[in-house]
Amino acid sequence: MALAFQQQIFALDAKYNAHRAPNCPNFRTLYIRRRNQLLRENAKFKDIDTIKQYLNIRGQLLQRKYGMPHEPISSPANLSRQKSNNKNNTSASDPRHKLSRVTESTVSQNYAFTGVHHIFDQHTEPVTVLKFANNDRSRLCCASDDGSLSICDVTAKPPQVSFVLRGHSKGVTGCDWSASNDLLVSCSRDGTLCLWNVGNQKCLRKVFDQLSTEILCCTFQPSNNNMVITGNARGIVQVLNISTGIYPKGGSVLGGKVLSLVCDSSGRMFWAGNDKGLIISYNCDIVTGRLSKLRRMLVGGAVSCLSWSPWVCRHPALLVNCTNNSVNLFRVTDKEGGLTLKRRFNNLHMIHPVRSTFCPIMSFRKGICVVTGSEDSCVYFLDIESSPDHPVVNKLQGHAAPVLGVSFNYDESFLASSDMQGLVIIWRRS
Repeated sequence: MALAFQQQIFALDAKYNAHRAPNCPNFRTLYIRRRNQLLRENAKFKDIDTIKQYLNIRGQLLQRKYGMPHEPISSPANLSRQKSNNKNNTSASDPRHKLSRVTESTVSQNYAFTGVHHIFDQHTEPVTVLKFANNDRSRLCCASDDGSLSICDVTAKPPQVSFVLRGHSKGVTGCDWSASNDLLVSCSRDGTLCLWNVGNQKCLRKVFDQLSTEILCCTFQPSNNNMVITGNARGIVQVLNISTGIYPKGGSVLGGKVLSLVCDSSGRMFWAGNDKGLIISYNCDIVTGRLSKLRRMLVGGAVSCLSWSPWVCRHPALLVNCTNNSVNLFRVTDKEGGLTLKRRFNNLHMIHPVRSTFCPIMSFRKGICVVTGSEDSCVYFLDIESSPDHPVVNKLQGHAAPVLGVSFNYDESFLASSDMQGLVIIWRRS
């Protein structure tokens, strides 16, 4: 079965899955996993006309049963041909349009994560953060509002949950791997930060926030993993010496609620974003942990996610999710972390902590893409060098709730996405 059609069938099932057995969520999860298994078992079926007919009939039957509107589904290939025909009608003889279509097709194929590799359902509440281990194809950390973190092995046969870490009494709001992947740090709405030994699954240290308020984000200091940077619900950015459990003097007031943090590769500079739409760059002394404010930028919506890349279009860049229905790409313009807007993408995002990430492997020939979740239950691949009218090069449909977290493993063989219902889908490169 063509991967594009396989994904559309799965998306149709996911769309109506929330209406099946409303009082039995375990049955809904079991159903969608079994449907995915059946699609994979029948992947060799190649009769495209029969698949199209099946899609439309199944959609009509589901619409009659659950009362939701059904739109006939056509293949991406047909949609591409329709766009090509429209272009040909306007300028069939212009060779630039032919070149544009070839380039667009090439980028789409390079980011074709259409196959569902596995579905994890170990969490009972939204999974807000996903992070693959550094330079690791297999290990994925999932942080959930149910107060736990799970470590999954996505390359095992079959993929499995290796273990679950329980030490927080409220929802986990952030997590990060150490440089060597032997330690994991997590923070929670219960006002605690935990340091975990990944090898024996034990909590080595639990530290409370100095103001006894919710800790909303955390990250290791890249050059000194004894230091952890945190942001809390009282608008304070702090540095914690995780080895001693002591907060050095020199925390900084950002204001609002600090929702997101990201460091550059040196760890000497990082950015923090709050719920008021303010992003501030900081200098961090990697020995003492002392902080100094550098630059500020207002973006117009709560900053739910910050991602940094060392080289996008020959410059460092910052990717920002805002609750004003946008994903923003900023160019880092100087050594103090100044930002200049390069691209703004429309993306349904008003309420939930939606996140995005850079694709780890980039080249000009293959296109430069970023990936974001969305409150419309889809995962979007956005080409930052495309025309403003058509930035989406791929769209993954499999979730039945707003997509919150996204994460690549280091070689882009797998993409993980999570949603408000606690499902984690592992997509494989086609």
